[in-house]
Amino acid sequence: MDIGLVFSFLGASILLTLMPGPDNLFVLTESITKGQKNGISISIGLCLGVLVHTLAAATGLSIIIQQSALAFSIIKYLGAAYLFYLAYLSMKEGQPTLDFNSSTISEPFNIFPLIRKGFFMNVLNPKVSLFFIAFLPQFITNNSMNITVQMIVLGIIFMIQAIIIFSLIAILSSRLTSFVNNPKFWKITKWSKVLVLFILGLTLALSSK
Repeated sequence: MDIGLVFSFLGASILLTLMPGPDNLFVLTESITKGQKNGISISIGLCLGVLVHTLAAATGLSIIIQQSALAFSIIKYLGAAYLFYLAYLSMKEGQPTLDFNSSTISEPFNIFPLIRKGFFMNVLNPKVSLFFIAFLPQFITNNSMNITVQMIVLGIIFMIQAIIIFSLIAILSSRLTSFVNNPKFWKITKWSKVLVLFILGLTLALSSK
């Protein structure tokens, strides 16, 4: 694999994971209202779901890439269009209303149901599959190792960095409320997300793989 592309992928993945979205905001609220162990357990489940989407994208896209340049070009431009669409949706986002005042549940801690909850939240979200189909192809090369293997490696890298970041969000949850309740924070992150998604879409559209 091209080490430069791997580091580019890691950088883009970290930026996208850090920017507030449904998953990390859910981890944050669960951690604040029910404890950091709950947040970390749900984070593990959410990130394990990434493997399912990665395998689906890797097996399907690798066949398309190997058998039809035209078909892959169509997928590439559709993926770029989807990333531009996500940038557009991000541009229209407002500050979400987050409830940090929920009463803490005093049930005994059980890690496996929480991991299962996070896993199915991720796996059953078709938007995640679409994102990986659009995101992964721009970081692979045809003159390196097997394309399916490259995508699986990238998916594992994405999963590992996401687990680390989500777990840090869970651990630091009590210190993050001042940020997420600050309108200036949301304005900065919103336009940062728009910029990152737009650049990813443009990169994919102009790629020559």
